[in-house]
Amino acid sequence: MNNRNLWLLSAGLAALTAPFSFAQAQEESAAPAAVEDDSAVIIVTATRRASPLSDVPIAVSAVSAQAMQNSGASDIRTLNQLAPSLLVSSTGSEANASARVRGIGTVGDNPGLESSVAVFIDGVYRSRTGAGLNELGEIERVEVLRGPQGTLFGRNASAGLINVISRAPEFKFGAKAEVTYGNYDYWRLSGRVTGPVTDSLALSLDGVWSKRDGFFDLVDASGDKVGETNDRDRYFLRGQALFEPTDALSIRLIGDYTHRDESCCGAAYIETRERRPLPGGGYETAPFNRIAAILAGQGSVFPSDPYDRELTITEGRNYVSKVKDWGLSGEVNYDLGGVKLTSITAYRDYKSQDYGDYDYSGADLLYRDPNTYRQFRTFTQELRAQGSAFNDVLDWLIGGYYAHEKLTLEDNIVFGADYGRFAACRLMAGAGATSNFTAAQLAACGSGAATQPLITGFQGLLNARLNAAFLGAGLSAPVAAAQAGAISTGLGNGLRALTAIPSGAGDVASIYRQKSENWALFTHNIIHLTKQIDLTLGLRYTHESKRFSADFNNNNATCAALQGSALPGVAAAGLGDASALAGGILTLGCLGNSSTGLNALDLNDRISDGEFSGTAVLSWKPVDEMLVYGSYSRGYKAGGYNLDRFQLGTTGLNQVPAVFAPRSNADVTSLRFAAEKVDAFEIGLKYTQPKWSVNIAAFRQEFKNFQLNTFNGTSFVVQNINGCDGTLSPARTCDDGDVGPGLISQGVELELAASPVRNVRLAGGLTYARAKFANRLVGSADGSVPLDPALFLLPGSINSQAPEVVTTVSASWTPELGSSGLSALFYVDGRMTGDFNTGSDLFPEKRQDGYAVFNARVGIRGPQQRWAVEFWGQNIFNQDYTQVAFSSPLQSSSPGTSTIGQFGRGAPMANQLISAYLAEPRTYGITLRGSF
Repeated sequence: MNNRNLWLLSAGLAALTAPFSFAQAQEESAAPAAVEDDSAVIIVTATRRASPLSDVPIAVSAVSAQAMQNSGASDIRTLNQLAPSLLVSSTGSEANASARVRGIGTVGDNPGLESSVAVFIDGVYRSRTGAGLNELGEIERVEVLRGPQGTLFGRNASAGLINVISRAPEFKFGAKAEVTYGNYDYWRLSGRVTGPVTDSLALSLDGVWSKRDGFFDLVDASGDKVGETNDRDRYFLRGQALFEPTDALSIRLIGDYTHRDESCCGAAYIETRERRPLPGGGYETAPFNRIAAILAGQGSVFPSDPYDRELTITEGRNYVSKVKDWGLSGEVNYDLGGVKLTSITAYRDYKSQDYGDYDYSGADLLYRDPNTYRQFRTFTQELRAQGSAFNDVLDWLIGGYYAHEKLTLEDNIVFGADYGRFAACRLMAGAGATSNFTAAQLAACGSGAATQPLITGFQGLLNARLNAAFLGAGLSAPVAAAQAGAISTGLGNGLRALTAIPSGAGDVASIYRQKSENWALFTHNIIHLTKQIDLTLGLRYTHESKRFSADFNNNNATCAALQGSALPGVAAAGLGDASALAGGILTLGCLGNSSTGLNALDLNDRISDGEFSGTAVLSWKPVDEMLVYGSYSRGYKAGGYNLDRFQLGTTGLNQVPAVFAPRSNADVTSLRFAAEKVDAFEIGLKYTQPKWSVNIAAFRQEFKNFQLNTFNGTSFVVQNINGCDGTLSPARTCDDGDVGPGLISQGVELELAASPVRNVRLAGGLTYARAKFANRLVGSADGSVPLDPALFLLPGSINSQAPEVVTTVSASWTPELGSSGLSALFYVDGRMTGDFNTGSDLFPEKRQDGYAVFNARVGIRGPQQRWAVEFWGQNIFNQDYTQVAFSSPLQSSSPGTSTIGQFGRGAPMANQLISAYLAEPRTYGITLRGSF
């Protein structure tokens, strides 16, 4: 643990010596969320039963609507400030978020993967975490369940779960409205109206409209502003009907619609240096980065400080993010006396279009065209029956679940006007024969002014080196000259053809389709062994099947010409640098769009899997105020397909295949990844007094087949991660019997709660979680697949997005102002995070130092909070930090390995450009609120 983490741990423990209140969640039937009540009982439904939080033997954090309102939350991201074990980040699009609990989760913009942290909204599973980044509207509370939820929420909740409960219609008329204005010309309007239609029918309608300027300025090469990105333009509507014809029957219908039309998401360069290893260890910085020099010649700008928030992208390639998300659900609860029946039926249709500049630079290299989209159509049905037996000794629950999802993805990646010259110059700049190019020469090469002369000179150098090599191998001078001339001429012509790739060449329609069916049977039973001791036993059997198909088409004629030349023969001949260069020309000329290998290729495949999961918990209440428990849980997350054609044909090694090799339907197996499984152990203590409480949990979670997703600069690598107890073979594999967990998360969580005096609430939490990979890793559960070379830094390291120490604190004071019923609000919260790496390949260049983020709010509120005026600030100290860093597409001499972490393996240089999605800057504003 470094000094920063020690400081955070010490600060957290010091902060927690005073009793704090972590969350003030209210019972669903309590007063409106805006009215705070010191005596409110925290009620959660983590066990599918409404129970006091202090009686639930699960590590769960409950955050009320009032707590989220004070913190300025409109989506689940702000839960970071209130739940120290949770980290939610947005990546290439806010429609595609990543969530981690206890350092475990799924990161990356790859729709083939579902998150290890499941999201449920009103009992309905949302298959991608990004759905929770939409506006939530009026909510009752949010529950963050930590650790695998193997029984009741068994659908892909191997690391944890975020359970959002919206506010139901009420049988008393009420309405509220809220207007917010802030910097960046931020406007947010929200409102809700609810009330009875008859004695048995109540309706509600709530909605949100939000608009804001972008956090990034788009500037041209001269620094003049030409636009903005990362703005906000969205609205959300939700209508509900609650029908209660009798005391025994309740029917709740919900319909919601979200619309977003925004510019999202820009990424800033955070690393643009080129480094070279020193003989005695360490490294030095080169005078210039050869990749950056080429890009500079093509209009790219590299600001000295990424937090100036100025980006340069290709004109006309602005980022576009459009989302339409709607759904209908119906929940029926029927009490038959001794048995309560619950049915939740839902249909959801989620479609997002995210396209624009794909290289995140001023050069026109790659872009996603406007036909790119992803759509999820999901039907789910859950049935539960629960009751008690044997004179209330047994509290039983049985149920079934069915889900059908249809995923359609069209992902069209197209070459820009600068791509060909960039690719050719990049290959020449990385070759030993031309490593003495100056920055000016590379800039001129990239801009086109000197590309052809440099290729001619490069060809001459190659010819001389090849001729000398052939003479050294014993060939006669005429034969050596002829062979060297033929090969160098072919390579030169290949580079010239590469420069001529036209803008718009690439995907015509790369379409993926996936149909998923999931069904499960489960039971969850609480046996009251004595008045103080309970035994909980839960079991679930889940069966998942996926049908996959894909159609690929492209118009890249240059690829076909390169494949028809002599280059494939040179690449296969093993002629050192010449073969490497030939392979590079083929790879960059086709870039996953192999005309002869992929064009008009149709793929079809199917996988099916079933797995038991469950839980066993022994809990004891020695006194009414204390609960002690120990638990074991088995979690499961289904396997699937990596929806990235770049990885097609990698035979499980996740290496870029030879693009001139014919592809066939048999190659589809290389896109599969297996189910993720976890065994989790936890012991905990909860102690509750009327004015304060404390929760402590110690945990250990062992993951096998952990589904890791990373972007290697060219493609998404998805690989299962397992550990090997024995020695790895020379092929980096191991025996089946030696395979064990590949990732283990263990640590301690502490939450304390108090309202020491009236109108004062304090909150604090501390999480120490060490999510560490095994020292020897393999890529399959039987040990037969080695770890992908792009992941060479994982063994023995801490997982990405997994700070070891996180501390959260919050405090609110709502003093009464005289006897008129007025009150004030003073609120502050903070999250202090230790160092962590933000890239799933753990490149050192993607490391984020520890930081602290604070929010604050002050205001005046009327009698019974019928109105309020509040001034607020988010990230009030304007803390700069990175959400997710990634290897800038194609922008290195050796994608996937061009990092200082590779110097120990003999890498000659590290010049991978690194881009990052930055966190939001300081925002502030005023909110007016009224209700009646």
